[in-house]
Amino acid sequence: MADWIYILDPRKDTLDGEPSDKESMLQLAEEEPELELWLSRRYRMAPGDRLWFLFARPQSEVAAVAGVDEEPRADDEDPDVPFLVPVTLVTEATKALYRDPVSREELGLGQVRSVQKVKPEALPVLLTRAGL
Repeated sequence: MADWIYILDPRKDTLDGEPSDKESMLQLAEEEPELELWLSRRYRMAPGDRLWFLFARPQSEVAAVAGVDEEPRADDEDPDVPFLVPVTLVTEATKALYRDPVSREELGLGQVRSVQKVKPEALPVLLTRAGL
């Protein structure tokens, strides 16, 4: 199992047409937890991996988590979207992170990319805050 940081910027990214802020993510976790997320390239994600959502604004913090359902696949229907990865938000863990998010500083992140692996030393704080 691998853990990944997936960065969302509410100014630029949307989720099913809704803002990609932590409030929208919490609502999706409670009502429609299955998502397909856009990836710029094919990462070596596998079913059972976790995606930790780092919201870039207004505070840079992790406030949601999802499990990867399938390996990333090419999106043949939309040439502007190179790859999609099906995930399911973990409702209770997302609620816990919403109440007590993990800051970028606590993760020890320097420069961040849109998707990257969680540093091993940051995983315990993520798991604890998510109640996993």
